[in-house]
Amino acid sequence: MTDSLALAERTLLAPYGLAPFKLESILGRLLGHHIDFADLYFQYGRSEAWSLEEGIVKSGSFNIEQGVGCRAIAGEKTAFAYSDDINLAALQSAADTTRAIASAGAQRLPPRLAASPSRQRRVFPSLYPSDDPIASLDAAAKVALLERLEGFARALDPRVKQIMAHLGGSWEVVLIARSDGQLAADVRPLVRVSLTVILEHNSHREQGSAGGGGRFDFGYFTDDVLRQYAREAVHQAAVNLEAQPAPAGEMTVVLGSGWPGILLHEAVGHGLEGDFNRKGSSTFSGRIGERVAARGVTVVDDGTLANRRGSLTIDDEGNPTQRTVLIEDGILVGYLQDTLNARLMGAAPTGNGRRESFAHLPLPRMTNTMMLAGDHSPEEIIRSVKKGLYAANFGGGQVDITSGKFVFSTAEAYLIEDGRIGRPVKGATLIGSGPEAMTRVSMIGNDLALDPGVGTCGKEGQSVPVGVGQPTLRIDGLTVGGTA
Repeated sequence: MTDSLALAERTLLAPYGLAPFKLESILGRLLGHHIDFADLYFQYGRSEAWSLEEGIVKSGSFNIEQGVGCRAIAGEKTAFAYSDDINLAALQSAADTTRAIASAGAQRLPPRLAASPSRQRRVFPSLYPSDDPIASLDAAAKVALLERLEGFARALDPRVKQIMAHLGGSWEVVLIARSDGQLAADVRPLVRVSLTVILEHNSHREQGSAGGGGRFDFGYFTDDVLRQYAREAVHQAAVNLEAQPAPAGEMTVVLGSGWPGILLHEAVGHGLEGDFNRKGSSTFSGRIGERVAARGVTVVDDGTLANRRGSLTIDDEGNPTQRTVLIEDGILVGYLQDTLNARLMGAAPTGNGRRESFAHLPLPRMTNTMMLAGDHSPEEIIRSVKKGLYAANFGGGQVDITSGKFVFSTAEAYLIEDGRIGRPVKGATLIGSGPEAMTRVSMIGNDLALDPGVGTCGKEGQSVPVGVGQPTLRIDGLTVGGTA
């Protein structure tokens, strides 16, 4: 197993004449009698992306990013400065700026996070390989991969009019030095392939999308995997070509397993993040111990799943990720916490402090969020519905954190008639409140599945990779907006 901390020191400190003991002087400049906690976040990353359209490489990019962020916390206030230049002088300047911001009018709130007299090197077993995935294929092989993906899709249906394929990969090394004495690091690979297919019939066009990825290299994308992406995208487009306008009204809705868990992520997961609850702006604020969902509904956030897109060996504050139960059998039992909000709420960090880069502050964010499986088979759930809607896949959506209200559009949906999946429909949107929808879950499937590795979550202008998952669900009395 690669020692991620040693690799991070070689990548982020040694080339610039820095050593762990030199970080002590920087943290010393950050700390003062007004400062409760401080940390340094070093990052080096490189990323590559290729796009293919109509058999032609339309774009290609390669980027390198590196820098360091300096943070100081005084009570509820956070001071932050960053530099894209890693050297002792830049660190000292960023530290001085950060301390000056933090000390201005700061009021220290207990409990204080005491500084440790000695630095503790913390090495955690990695959840994914440390090799750079960008180097796992040369440029010609990457283009050939996209060409094969396009060929697989075109061979499936003569109505294929246009194909857009994308491949991306990144490799990041992060190192965190904290005022409580901890020194930790992580080496993070990430790859993704996506495909959009447009089918045309009688001058009518519809599109379908598919893809996947995770924390591994491009070797994951075998021809069998690429063929599966092609089948899914073409199938979705073909279904929508045949679909009729969706009806509107209140009805029973069955959500498919896997990616439809994005509704859970948006409508419930964000409302369980610590900052919203500390500020009282979430519909779940102050409700620990209360019933917030139907019996049988258990929601967890798990950053420890090997090779998953949303997983992290450590979060961006140096805390190990964990499996955090948020709702257990319908009862709210916890929130997702970073270091700041955990301290102010008298709780323990859950390993959910995440940031987009060294130029951003950490926030409590989800990793892989899912609802656990129940006892019913998907077939049994469908048979139980006299008339309703089966939402097999989702497109985009919006949610209001304070109220929990959401609007989600379906990418693939069917009517359920007399306990059977019937004709496909398009233009269906699901409208409701996340907390209320969770109380209307009447059947939970035994087919828990995670998404294929495509999720990206936005919050306060920052984007991070995430995972979602759920089993097949029956939700009663959900409002469907349609076009019929």
